[in-house]
Amino acid sequence: MERKIIHKEDLRRFITVEDGITGYIEYELFEGEMDLTHTIVPKAIGGRGIAADLVKFALEYAKERGLKIKPTCSYVKAYMDRQAASCS
Repeated sequence: MERKIIHKEDLRRFITVEDGITGYIEYELFEGEMDLTHTIVPKAIGGRGIAADLVKFALEYAKERGLKIKPTCSYVKAYMDRQAASCS
């Protein structure tokens, strides 16, 4: 099952709703760069891979638009480090 994630440009968030609860990743845009600042997944829906899906979606969005990623959010940085390690 693929999780539905939508882009709310006005809020600068990628969001998903599961069991009526919203999880999201927040970003800021700069010249050619997307700063992923916060990943929020409430405990009630945690442990389901939601944060990873949100980050993956955001990274794909940035790649399609030629944006560099600045991983201010510690979860995003850890996710990117894990992905880099698995590719080595």
